[in-house]
Amino acid sequence: MTRTSIDQTFAESRQQLLTRRSLFGKTAAGLGGIALSEMLGGTASAAATPSFLPGTGGGLPGLPHFAPKAKRVIYLFQSGGPSHVDLFDGKDFLDKNHGSDLPDSVRGNQRLTGMTAKQSSFPVVKAMWGGKRCGQHGTWMGNLIPNIQTIADEMTIVRSMWTEAINHDPGVTYINTGSQQMGHASMGAWLSYGLGRENENFPAYMVLLSQGTGKNPGQPLFSRLWGSGYLPSSHQGVMLRPGANPVLYLQNPNGVSSDARRNLLDTLGNLNQQHAEAAGDPETLARIEAYEMAYRMQTSVPDLTDLSDEPESTFKLYGEEARRPGTFAANCLMARRMAQRGVRFIQLFHRGWDQHVSIGKQLPRQCQDVDQASAALVKDLKSHGMLDDTLVVWGGEFGRTVYSQGKLGAPTAGRDHHGRCFTTWMAGGGVKAGYDYGKTDDYAYNIDENPVHIRDLNATILRLLGIDHGRFTFKFRGLNQRLTGVEEAHVVKDLIA
Repeated sequence: MTRTSIDQTFAESRQQLLTRRSLFGKTAAGLGGIALSEMLGGTASAAATPSFLPGTGGGLPGLPHFAPKAKRVIYLFQSGGPSHVDLFDGKDFLDKNHGSDLPDSVRGNQRLTGMTAKQSSFPVVKAMWGGKRCGQHGTWMGNLIPNIQTIADEMTIVRSMWTEAINHDPGVTYINTGSQQMGHASMGAWLSYGLGRENENFPAYMVLLSQGTGKNPGQPLFSRLWGSGYLPSSHQGVMLRPGANPVLYLQNPNGVSSDARRNLLDTLGNLNQQHAEAAGDPETLARIEAYEMAYRMQTSVPDLTDLSDEPESTFKLYGEEARRPGTFAANCLMARRMAQRGVRFIQLFHRGWDQHVSIGKQLPRQCQDVDQASAALVKDLKSHGMLDDTLVVWGGEFGRTVYSQGKLGAPTAGRDHHGRCFTTWMAGGGVKAGYDYGKTDDYAYNIDENPVHIRDLNATILRLLGIDHGRFTFKFRGLNQRLTGVEEAHVVKDLIA
């Protein structure tokens, strides 16, 4: 069925839903029809024609709004809150004032978590492993990430990120969906909905998870973080698992041939199409698309996960851990392979950054998990000629406190959550190379220059992909929902090359 004929079918279905006779004739589906008619009567950005229809590649009419600088995003999400003080924002002032109490005037009236709010003192802790000036512009980076230090001239480092969230789940939910509340669509789902797929054999949004050796187990991650929320369900992220079955239920059952599966899907697709034409239910069309995508992925996913075509130089670049499925290094290599195959948004979640205790042991191990592979990914994309149109984003939901959680210098001491300033870095995809943005105070506790809210970061990522965040909406419950939320957000134009 062509896009035009599907558009017509869906429009006719909509009109049928709006007739009084149809409403009373289908009482069981009446309330659903009312809800659907409201959704279909929304803004142009939430057009009646779904963006996930079979065979179209998806995407909304009119997008992108501008000529994009990036075609795809690889988001290396460091779940738990990496210590910006130790990795990206060390200061000579902290070295000189190590052990002194953080002044009340610096803390102000900021909310503290229950884990440190009752401490009698807040001793300042310097960047514990030191750091050095890196790249041609001499940006400070911690010694725990020596490989990332080598790509300083490819990176934009934003040291003035901030968020209102103070706990993990609201924080991770906020930066990924634009709201601290559950039920909103993730960034990858938004991009799948708006821009569609580049490759019919892969979803537009794919997810990989890994557990670090820092805090193990790390904070839990829930599938709603890569969910589609109120967007059609075909836009939710597809998680690739390590091992023999990267996607559950993808293989045919014993005794079922590929031809038999194809005949089954054709018959089931016809039945679902008839139901969609009768009821106008977009989730029915999403179900058809899910079946078809699963069928195509039976061939595409095994090819993706077969690393036998990678030369030894690849594993030298990423490290031996890249041979072990499920590690961060293996996931970074898989991300490059996904990018080569046209996956629009690739998100790696790496757990274990929540160093409340034993930071002296946990943080070096956690950094070792990600350091070589993060740098390798940027270098690998560049060597393949893909860095210019692939945006790499590295960061977590918030940072860590400059003061010690627990007794200063104790083996059990750590750093608490801190959302009022932290660091995110980006590379490729139209951002400036070898560039620092934003500045924190002497204590790396408050922002002195150029604050960047997480909404601003998301607005900037959308802009690099050619999307005006203010015009990219979906009507739900009477509101024009946006990835950047309902509050004000700004594109940080200074970050764009």
